[in-house]
Amino acid sequence: MMAQHEATPRFAIGDYAKFFGAGALAATLTHGAATPIDVVKTRIQVDDSLHGKGMVRAARQIVGGEGAAALLTGFGPTAVGYLVQGGAKFAGYEFFKARYVELAGSPEAATRHRTAIYLGASASAEFFADIALCPLEATRIRLVSQRGFANGLTSGFMRLAREEGFRGFYAGFIPLLFKQVPYAVGQFSVHEAAVEVMYRSMGAERKARLTHLESTGVELTSGIVAGVAAAVLSHPADTLLSAMNKGSGDPSQGNTARMFTLAREFGPKRLLLSGLGPRVLMTCGLVAGQFVIYAQCKALTGAPPGIEIHKEEALN
Repeated sequence: MMAQHEATPRFAIGDYAKFFGAGALAATLTHGAATPIDVVKTRIQVDDSLHGKGMVRAARQIVGGEGAAALLTGFGPTAVGYLVQGGAKFAGYEFFKARYVELAGSPEAATRHRTAIYLGASASAEFFADIALCPLEATRIRLVSQRGFANGLTSGFMRLAREEGFRGFYAGFIPLLFKQVPYAVGQFSVHEAAVEVMYRSMGAERKARLTHLESTGVELTSGIVAGVAAAVLSHPADTLLSAMNKGSGDPSQGNTARMFTLAREFGPKRLLLSGLGPRVLMTCGLVAGQFVIYAQCKALTGAPPGIEIHKEEALN
């Protein structure tokens, strides 16, 4: 990690490949494992018969009416989509963070402007990751929200391509950005801030003596805090994205206009609160799990540590 007076490290292509692999594995494992929770959350958002019900009641109703296998609907697109998106997001964050640290001019300046660097790096990385994610996310949402749409990833992807083409895959791209960019901003920025607070509270000497288990605890705790932020920031757009991929709204409208029309129809309460509980639960597990797995995979592959621009002496 970068000390206060060292030059910004130069990562090689092989380093970014390791970042990509670690991020891909972290994202696909956690999102794949969370598929049942995501199915229930999505159905609460788009299914009027489940609207307002808690996660447990909604899950029981889905299993009772469709069988336990319904909770794994969309597993294929989720695993494949987040394999690509996770790799691009984590590697992209390392890349853009390094570039923005360089643009700051010095380690000291980067430390002063670290929050802006975290925000910019996470948003930039997520934008490019979403270009790859959007078609698979559209397929996943359609499989979950429209029963009988297809039997799995391949058939669902091909049907969407055949019937709606590029427009069908990217109809939800703007809402996806509204969902994923705040998610990434909350995930990385709050994680960095939480890690900084914990390191500052224990002091540099104690930090240097952390065991592997204690370091994992830092990643886990900061990941849970970041997960709450990511869930709350991204939830309104997540609700809109689920509805739009189901076909709600006026298809003759442009994506942005359609999104805001649906937002007015849903109202603040439904946008902010419908399905939020399951989403917070799911996102805390996702984010915390991703940071722990990412750190472990980096250590196993010998990937270099990320650039650290924490200010541990005092808060700004």
